[in-house]
Amino acid sequence: IPHTEGFQIMIPSLPRRSLLTGALALAAISTIAMPALAASDQAVTYPKSFKTQSIATNGTTIHVRVGGKGPAAVLLHGYGETGDMWVPLAVELARDHTVVVPDLRGLGLSAKPKTGFDKKTQAHDVAGVLDALKITNADLVTHDIGNMVGYAFAAQYPARVKKFVLIDAPVPGIGPWEEVLKNPLLWHFRFGGPDMERLVKGRERIYLDRFWNEFSASPKRFSESSRQHYAKLYAMPGAMHSGFAQFAAFDQDAIDNKAMLAAGGKLKMPVLALGGEKSFGLTMAVVMRAAADNVTEGVVPESGHWIMEENPKATVALVRGFLDR
Repeated sequence: IPHTEGFQIMIPSLPRRSLLTGALALAAISTIAMPALAASDQAVTYPKSFKTQSIATNGTTIHVRVGGKGPAAVLLHGYGETGDMWVPLAVELARDHTVVVPDLRGLGLSAKPKTGFDKKTQAHDVAGVLDALKITNADLVTHDIGNMVGYAFAAQYPARVKKFVLIDAPVPGIGPWEEVLKNPLLWHFRFGGPDMERLVKGRERIYLDRFWNEFSASPKRFSESSRQHYAKLYAMPGAMHSGFAQFAAFDQDAIDNKAMLAAGGKLKMPVLALGGEKSFGLTMAVVMRAAADNVTEGVVPESGHWIMEENPKATVALVRGFLDR
C-alpha cells in the first residue's frame, strides 16, 4: 500500500517531551494493551444484541445503533468511516452501559440532506436522538469530525455530558486551529464542490485510500475488508457530497465555536484528550485546554489517526479507564 511518512501535528506551544512519555502518564487511568488487533480481526458488524433504528429529528433522519444496559454512552465517528468504526469499544462498553452509536448527518446509513452540516446543527441532531431514546445525559466519546460535533453538543448542552473523550482531530476555532490549518497534508479541508464531486464519482475508494494510508502509522492495519466496507458506503448517492460539506462548514464552525466559548466559558465536565502517537499526540490536550477546565491528556501508542483500526485494544483500555474513574 503506498504510504507517505507518518502524519504528525506538532504545535510550538506543546511541551517538549516524547509522546510515549505522555502515554505513560495515563497509567493511573488504565493498563494500556499495546498489541493491535490483526487487520483480519477488524469487525465492522455489530452483534445481534445491538438494535438499529432510524430516528427522525431536526429535519433529517439519523441511523442509530443501540445496545447494552446502564448509564448511556454516545459514540460519534468521523470522516472516512461511519459508526461501524466503534464496534470493539461499543461491545466493551455495552457490558454496563447503554451504548448509542449514530451515523452523522449525511454519512453511513443516515439520510443525505443538502444542508445542515455545520456542527451546531449536528449537535441538535444528537440531542434529538437522545430525546427520542429518552436519555437525559451520557458520556461522550468522539473521533475526527465527531470531535467537532461533540464539542458543539457539549457547549450547547453541558448538563447532558457527564464525561467527554475526544480523539485525534482539532476543533475549528479552538486553541491552535490556525496553526493546524497550515499543515499541507490537510489540503482536503478545502476540497469540495460540484467539480470535485464529479472527479471522485466512481473513484471513492481511491480518494479514501489516501486518507487511510497517509494518516496511519501503519496502513496495513486498516484492513482490506474495512476499506471495501466504507468505500461502498461513501459511494452511496449523496455521501461524498455530505462528506465534502462537513469540511466546507469548518469556517462557520470556527465562528460558532469561538462565540460559544466566549458566551459559555470553558467546558466543566472531565475531558480526556487522546491523540495517536504518530498523529496529533499530546497536541489534543493543547487544543482542549483552550476550551475545557478539566483535561486529562493521553496518547494511543503505535497508532496514527485511525485509532480503532491501528490499536483498538489500547484505545478501548484508555477510554474505559477514563469513564470508569
